[in-house]
Amino acid sequence: MATVIGVRFKKAGKVYYFDPSDVWPRPGDNVVVETTRGVELGEVVTGAREVADDQIVAPLKKVVRVATEEDVRRAEYNEKREAEAFRICQEKVAKHKLEMKLVSVEYTFDNSKIIFYFTANGRVDFRELVKDLAGVFKTRIELRQIGVRDEAKMLGGLGSCGRPICCGAFLGDFQPVSIKMAKEQNLSLNPTKISGLCGRLMCCLKYEQDYYSQTLKKLPKVGKDIVTPDGVGVLAEINAIRERVKVRIKIDEDFDVREYAIDEVRRPGPDDSAAVREAPKPKPRRSEPEPEAPAEEQGKRKKYPHQKAPKNLSTDQFLEKLKTDGDKKKADKPKKERPPRERRRGKGAPRADKPAESVDASPQPSPSPAPAQQEGTDQI
Repeated sequence: MATVIGVRFKKAGKVYYFDPSDVWPRPGDNVVVETTRGVELGEVVTGAREVADDQIVAPLKKVVRVATEEDVRRAEYNEKREAEAFRICQEKVAKHKLEMKLVSVEYTFDNSKIIFYFTANGRVDFRELVKDLAGVFKTRIELRQIGVRDEAKMLGGLGSCGRPICCGAFLGDFQPVSIKMAKEQNLSLNPTKISGLCGRLMCCLKYEQDYYSQTLKKLPKVGKDIVTPDGVGVLAEINAIRERVKVRIKIDEDFDVREYAIDEVRRPGPDDSAAVREAPKPKPRRSEPEPEAPAEEQGKRKKYPHQKAPKNLSTDQFLEKLKTDGDKKKADKPKKERPPRERRRGKGAPRADKPAESVDASPQPSPSPAPAQQEGTDQI
């Protein structure tokens, strides 16, 4: 156990524990404390008390002193300089054409560092921006990317209820919220109605979740049987805020919907008529084999093979399969035997595919020559 005090540095910020040492400030006093970022000015929110060692982040820092008027004036002067630094940083962001939204600027109490908070959709290369800012302010520069919920906490605003948003008013830490909470509380699942200024689910869904969980554990689900003073009926509606339920009951030959208090109804027990329907059917264990049927019944039964579902292939796998099937078809296809290639035949040689014509070798009578004209004089 250790004696500590709780100090907060921002409105609705996280509470940090410090060792009061010789200074015992009261809640509401401003103190100067030592932190990992250097000397900071904060406000005491809880008085001295003992806490377990597992709730303390070692090493435990000490309170330097109670803040003086000069310390308060210095903090106010830093706030004015933050507005000027915010304007200069916006100009530098526009100059470098960076896709980032500047949210807030913070000066440390001892002016040893300036922290710029921004939001962006992805990673941003701001190395050149840091060089320009360091050249202007002549001090250490830190750019810190935050989420949309932290942005809403810093900027503040009014929620759908008309009051200041919870994270900017009193919530120190963000609680995990899920859509299951909205379903159990029977709220509209329209995103615009259950989302806050940050675009995420509203933090107030967590406030009543414990009460809804405890109430719903006492009752069966909607559509199940439930025992009422008028008999067994079917649960139709649950109103956890009013602690009332609506049950559909069969009376004579008609059905009637009646409303009861949660204390008047209960789950069906083993002695109720609805217990048979509510009792789950016993499932055989995997380790225990099912009892075998008689041999006569086994012969009558027919076993049908179960067809396997087609496997979904990616584009690369589909193309590879087409290529493999094509190669396999080519390998299975029988090769046609080609006739032997013809030799080049000489001039005048007969073709191999046509039979050579028979030539008659017997001597042929030579044609008689034309009668020669006798030489001499012309006859008159």
